[in-house]
Amino acid sequence: MTEPNDVTAAGEAESLVDESHPVTSSPEIPDGGLLAWLQVLGAFCLYLNTWGIVSMFGAFQSYYQTTLLVHEKPDNISWIGSVQVFLLFLGGTLSGPAFDAGYLRTLLILGTFLSCFGMFMTSICQQYWQFLLAQGLVVGLGFGCLFLPTIAIISQYFTTKKAIAFGIASVGGSLGGVVFPIMFRRLELEIGFPWATRAIAFIMLGTLAIPLLTMRHRAAFPITKLRFVDLAAYRKPSLTTYVAGLFFGFMGVYVAMYYIQLYAIAKTGISDSLSSYLLPILNGTSIIGRLVSNYFADKAGPLNMQIPNAFAAAILCFCWIRIDNVPGIVVFAALYGIFIGSFNSLPGISVVSLSPNLSKVGLQLGVSFVVAGLGCLIGEPIAGAILRSNGGWAGLQAWCGVLLALFGALTLLARVSEAGLRLKAKA
Repeated sequence: MTEPNDVTAAGEAESLVDESHPVTSSPEIPDGGLLAWLQVLGAFCLYLNTWGIVSMFGAFQSYYQTTLLVHEKPDNISWIGSVQVFLLFLGGTLSGPAFDAGYLRTLLILGTFLSCFGMFMTSICQQYWQFLLAQGLVVGLGFGCLFLPTIAIISQYFTTKKAIAFGIASVGGSLGGVVFPIMFRRLELEIGFPWATRAIAFIMLGTLAIPLLTMRHRAAFPITKLRFVDLAAYRKPSLTTYVAGLFFGFMGVYVAMYYIQLYAIAKTGISDSLSSYLLPILNGTSIIGRLVSNYFADKAGPLNMQIPNAFAAAILCFCWIRIDNVPGIVVFAALYGIFIGSFNSLPGISVVSLSPNLSKVGLQLGVSFVVAGLGCLIGEPIAGAILRSNGGWAGLQAWCGVLLALFGALTLLARVSEAGLRLKAKA
């Protein structure tokens, strides 16, 4: 059974292809045109309402710890955001195969309902377990339905312009990470936490209508049977090594985003009002990282762009240990945002580029992102536990740096496995 309007008779006919002979060559892809760029617009809105909300959780973390949940430990509060982003990735195990099977519209409708409903419920929460259930579990499940189609759909419409199309779409995540924290801070002071959260939910509801109007599964891509495991693809060493790197990378990349505002207040003497702009600064400069990295990824390859970014972000985290003044923390936020910009814009296209079978790309993305999600699930709570132990802030910062360096090293190994040692090889 397929959804109306998503798959034409041509697509249904192609689904009869014997799956014992998988399609390894991609169908003719338009690589542009109005319909293709409408998919980018829809993906932009999905990034805005998934990674944009994930990227602003540091604002919630700071507010909960200083106001609503003052008796909870930092690592307990960070579980809310960690569960949310883990489910965003874990949802790929279901949404990936469902996308391959033609159920794009069902994913968009279900994801929109769960995401908005969870945010509205968050606005009336009072206790820790309520926030974990509404903001962590329900919103996270909604994000799990919405995120993977943003990557899979663009790979059906673009080839040589694929990376820059991903980059433009992923700017939605950065934009959300700029606008939502500022909006939350201002509205929370003026109308209180409940209505500030509801205002964000109303924006989500309105902008998530756009993907429902614009995004369409291409009939030229075969509709596969609903499967949830395809381990054969991971016999490819470069793909397996890269996915292992994603585990460590996503374990570390959000540590600074969750804790930078609290660190600045505790160690630099920054004012509360200025500290609330650190996260928007970080997310704002990540737009530069996303667009620049993705522009050159079309020319040099996505792995080649992620390697220097990962090592640069790791070095910054070690430098963070010595920052104890306001100008320093502002500069750190700006630079860190630039170098982590590629974390949300290039992993998807990297998995697609390493995938041995584009007709199962949704399934392969789903498995890859579950591994990344496991890293997100445990990374921030471990960082919080380090913070309240003898490790303190220096331990948290070093933890972040080591994880990003491991991601860089494993991505380098994947690049060598895929393209060899030639410096100019595209990978």
